[in-house]
Amino acid sequence: MIEDLIVGDGPEAVAGGTVEVHYVGVEYDTGEEFDSSWNRGESIAFPLRGLIAGWQEGIPGMRVGGRRKLTIPPELAYGPAGGGHRLSGKTLIFVIDLLATR
Repeated sequence: MIEDLIVGDGPEAVAGGTVEVHYVGVEYDTGEEFDSSWNRGESIAFPLRGLIAGWQEGIPGMRVGGRRKLTIPPELAYGPAGGGHRLSGKTLIFVIDLLATR
């Protein structure tokens, strides 16, 4: 599920592009935060094609300056429980600020 919290007015992120973001990730069931670029004090740039499917589907169309909430089921994140990743089988929520796109 994609929810725009703030609609940006800058350039639009495109599938296969590279994005610079700030984000926080939490587990849907527990509300436990598992990752946050804000807590590390620096944004991060990613090529979208290297990210989980939920980000590959949820970020394109977002505009720089925007904030988007993505609720991502396991099949678009780290797969079913027992998949070998600590977040396998979990529905994840990300709040993402798009800072730049390349």
